[in-house]
Amino acid sequence: MKSSFYGHFVAGENRHTIVPTLERLRSFGVKPILDYSVEEDISQEEAEKREVESSVSSAGDIKEEGAMPQYHVDKSFADRRYKVSSARTYFYLNEATCERNMETFIKCLEAVSGATFGTGITAIKLTALGRPQLLLQLSEVIMRTRQYMEDLMGGQGNVLTHHKTIKDLEKYYATLGDNKNVQDFLKNVTSDKEGILHLFPWSGIVDEDSQLSDTFRVPDPQTGQMRRLISQIPPKEEEMFRNMIRRLNTIVKTAAELDVRIMIDAEQTYFQPAISRITLEMMRKYNKDKAIVFNTYQCYLRESFREVGTDLEQAKRQNFYFGAKLVRGAYMEQERARAQALGYPDPVNPTYEATTDMYHKTLSECLRRIKLMKDCGDDARKIGIMVASHNEDTVRFAIEQMNQIGISPEDKVICFGQLLGMCDYITFPLGQAGYSAYKYIPYGPVEEVLPYLSRRAQENKGVLKKIKKEKRLLMAEIRRRLLRGQLFYKPKGNYVPI
Repeated sequence: MKSSFYGHFVAGENRHTIVPTLERLRSFGVKPILDYSVEEDISQEEAEKREVESSVSSAGDIKEEGAMPQYHVDKSFADRRYKVSSARTYFYLNEATCERNMETFIKCLEAVSGATFGTGITAIKLTALGRPQLLLQLSEVIMRTRQYMEDLMGGQGNVLTHHKTIKDLEKYYATLGDNKNVQDFLKNVTSDKEGILHLFPWSGIVDEDSQLSDTFRVPDPQTGQMRRLISQIPPKEEEMFRNMIRRLNTIVKTAAELDVRIMIDAEQTYFQPAISRITLEMMRKYNKDKAIVFNTYQCYLRESFREVGTDLEQAKRQNFYFGAKLVRGAYMEQERARAQALGYPDPVNPTYEATTDMYHKTLSECLRRIKLMKDCGDDARKIGIMVASHNEDTVRFAIEQMNQIGISPEDKVICFGQLLGMCDYITFPLGQAGYSAYKYIPYGPVEEVLPYLSRRAQENKGVLKKIKKEKRLLMAEIRRRLLRGQLFYKPKGNYVPI
């Protein structure tokens, strides 16, 4: 395995054996995103059992009026590995496992910091740090809040996009008279001079001191009675949520101290509203002087452009550095099948071309905002984007756009990322040409990385059909080495990553 598949896609077994790979990449101008790729190899039955148990509250799966089916577990899709080949999956076992996952992520941060001189990144998944039920409930709350705003004021989208003020809200509640519940609710609404940002005090939620059951309540426009948007959460599960936030806070705080960046991976759409909301709050808390925390946006989703636009707007209005990794996405087949089975709208773009258009449109919007900042004399680094793509046309599009609007590699606002062992003909020329280029680098013991490698092999069956150019380049290089008697030739680089 080490001299073939493992050696090609995995950097080494531990933080010490990966150093030669990191140093070699660095010599060609390429930086690392480290990922400890150890996975549990559990059966489908075990995965389903764990997921169902950890996705339902001890109080039961209560579907109240207005409940949304996509934010409730369904046994048919409880094994989240179903039709997913390119993303690692964590299944909740207990709080102790989440603590161990946190410690693993911190070791990754230390490995990156020690070997990359502060230019590296660590990738983490929020489902590794806590009970999935809490992410499901939080996601449903966020979507029900949007529905509440739409019912109250018309329009659609996030609360921020309505551009309403506290005074507008007061008008909507005017018929309720001098209602103490309404007054208390309005005191906690987050707003600025441009209007309402959030109906709920999210800063309290990520500061580990809020009760979810008490926080997510809104006034009924007819009666003025406070209405819960989240089912009652038992005290033990409230504590589990605070533990999840504590673990994430610990990881991000460590990253800030070590000067390493954190990329929080995107996951399934039924978790994503909660993941994005928590990630944005971590940005608000830690990205005050530079981008430490990055969110991930999957451009195969129909709402990607709108979500990125809203989050950029929040970063601008709350004055924090915004970091985003743009990917095409990993869960398309599963998302489609689940939407069809549970009877909710398909969240995925209809075609590959539509996804490419969404990716380019979203990237163009980010670049447009960066240019506006440069033109106004603001710090353009307040927006940092990673173009994480193996698609040559997308990488070329990004570079052409950068050239057109006058963004240079030295601005350090756009970087590029590909997987270790894939599309080297894209990554290495980028690094050597002075662009900020990254390799996503898995590492871990051979036996424990096998599930990752088996997925990579499965993914590559499809990819290999498409990468004719890479195969052609490799064959040409093998011929060149044979003709020159340089079969074991090993090029040496003396580039310095930007």
